Amino acid sequence: MGFQVVARELDRIVVVDVVGRLTLNDSRTQLRDLVHVFTGNGRKKFLINLAGVDFVDSDGLGELTRCYSIVRQVGGEMKLVNVHQKVRALLELTRLINLFEIHSEERAAVQAF
Repeated sequence: MGFQVVARELDRIVVVDVVGRLTLNDSRTQLRDLVHVFTGNGRKKFLINLAGVDFVDSDGLGELTRCYSIVRQVGGEMKLVNVHQKVRALLELTRLINLFEIHSEERAAVQAF
Protein backbone atom coordinates (compact mmCIF):
# COMPACT_ATOMS: atom_id res chain seq x y z
CA MET A 1 0.00 0.00 0.00
CA GLY A 2 1.28 3.49 -0.86
CA PHE A 3 1.17 6.64 1.16
CA GLN A 4 -2.32 7.97 1.93
CA VAL A 5 -3.79 10.95 3.75
CA VAL A 6 -7.49 11.12 4.53
CA ALA A 7 -9.09 14.10 6.24
CA ARG A 8 -12.22 14.09 8.33
CA GLU A 9 -13.77 16.71 10.58
CA LEU A 10 -14.51 16.18 14.24
CA ASP A 11 -15.81 19.03 16.40
CA ARG A 12 -14.43 21.64 13.93
CA ILE A 13 -11.03 19.96 14.04
CA VAL A 14 -9.47 18.56 10.88
CA VAL A 15 -8.27 15.06 11.72
CA VAL A 16 -5.78 13.80 9.15
CA ASP A 17 -5.28 10.04 9.14
CA VAL A 18 -1.87 9.26 7.66
CA VAL A 19 -0.98 5.76 6.41
CA GLY A 20 2.33 4.64 4.96
CA ARG A 21 5.92 5.79 5.13
CA LEU A 22 6.44 9.51 5.62
CA THR A 23 9.50 9.81 3.37
CA LEU A 24 10.76 11.73 0.36
CA ASN A 25 9.94 8.95 -2.08
CA ASP A 26 6.64 7.82 -0.58
CA SER A 27 4.82 10.89 0.71
CA ARG A 28 6.08 13.76 -1.43
CA THR A 29 3.98 16.78 -0.42
CA GLN A 30 0.54 15.21 0.00
CA LEU A 31 0.23 16.07 3.68
CA ARG A 32 1.39 19.65 3.18
CA ASP A 33 -0.92 20.11 0.20
CA LEU A 34 -3.89 18.93 2.26
CA VAL A 35 -3.01 21.30 5.11
CA HIS A 36 -2.72 24.18 2.62
CA VAL A 37 -6.20 23.45 1.25
CA PHE A 38 -7.84 23.37 4.68
CA THR A 39 -6.01 26.46 6.01
CA GLY A 40 -7.02 28.25 2.80
CA ASN A 41 -10.63 27.40 3.67
CA GLY A 42 -10.29 28.92 7.13
CA ARG A 43 -9.56 25.80 9.19
CA LYS A 44 -7.14 26.34 12.07
CA LYS A 45 -7.21 23.19 14.20
CA PHE A 46 -5.39 20.10 12.95
CA LEU A 47 -4.83 16.70 14.51
CA ILE A 48 -2.39 14.52 12.60
CA ASN A 49 -3.08 10.84 13.32
CA LEU A 50 0.14 8.90 12.73
CA ALA A 51 -1.22 5.49 13.78
CA GLY A 52 -0.57 4.14 10.28
CA VAL A 53 2.99 5.51 10.06
CA ASP A 54 5.84 3.41 11.38
CA PHE A 55 8.70 5.06 9.50
CA VAL A 56 9.67 8.69 9.00
CA ASP A 57 12.88 9.96 7.40
CA SER A 58 14.39 13.45 7.53
CA ASP A 59 12.16 14.62 4.69
CA GLY A 60 9.11 13.33 6.58
CA LEU A 61 10.20 15.29 9.65
CA GLY A 62 10.54 18.31 7.39
CA GLU A 63 7.01 17.79 6.08
CA LEU A 64 5.59 17.64 9.61
CA THR A 65 7.53 20.77 10.54
CA ARG A 66 6.38 22.64 7.42
CA CYS A 67 2.77 21.66 8.13
CA TYR A 68 3.14 22.94 11.67
CA SER A 69 4.56 26.21 10.34
CA ILE A 70 1.70 26.64 7.84
CA VAL A 71 -0.88 26.12 10.57
CA ARG A 72 0.85 28.48 12.99
CA GLN A 73 1.09 31.21 10.31
CA VAL A 74 -2.71 31.34 10.17
CA GLY A 75 -2.98 31.41 13.96
CA GLY A 76 -3.87 27.75 14.26
CA GLU A 77 -2.85 24.72 16.27
CA MET A 78 -1.53 21.33 15.17
CA LYS A 79 -1.17 18.29 17.40
CA LEU A 80 0.01 14.72 16.78
CA VAL A 81 -1.73 11.57 17.96
CA ASN A 82 -0.91 7.84 17.93
CA VAL A 83 2.81 8.31 17.30
CA HIS A 84 4.67 4.98 17.00
CA GLN A 85 7.59 4.50 19.38
CA LYS A 86 10.16 4.54 16.52
CA VAL A 87 8.81 7.85 15.25
CA ARG A 88 8.69 9.26 18.77
CA ALA A 89 12.33 8.26 19.29
CA LEU A 90 13.28 10.14 16.12
CA LEU A 91 11.36 13.21 17.29
CA GLU A 92 13.24 13.03 20.59
CA LEU A 93 16.61 12.59 18.88
CA THR A 94 16.04 15.64 16.68
CA ARG A 95 14.47 17.59 19.58
CA LEU A 96 11.35 18.19 17.52
CA ILE A 97 9.47 16.50 20.35
CA ASN A 98 9.44 19.97 21.98
CA LEU A 99 7.69 21.49 18.95
CA PHE A 100 4.75 19.10 18.75
CA GLU A 101 2.07 18.43 21.33
CA ILE A 102 1.66 14.64 21.25
CA HIS A 103 -1.27 12.61 22.54
CA SER A 104 -1.77 8.87 22.77
CA GLU A 105 -5.56 8.94 22.27
CA GLU A 106 -7.66 10.86 19.78
CA ARG A 107 -10.32 11.79 22.33
CA ALA A 108 -7.75 13.37 24.66
CA ALA A 109 -6.15 15.24 21.76
CA VAL A 110 -9.51 16.64 20.61
CA GLN A 111 -10.31 17.78 24.15
CA ALA A 112 -6.91 19.51 24.37
CA PHE A 113 -7.85 22.03 21.67
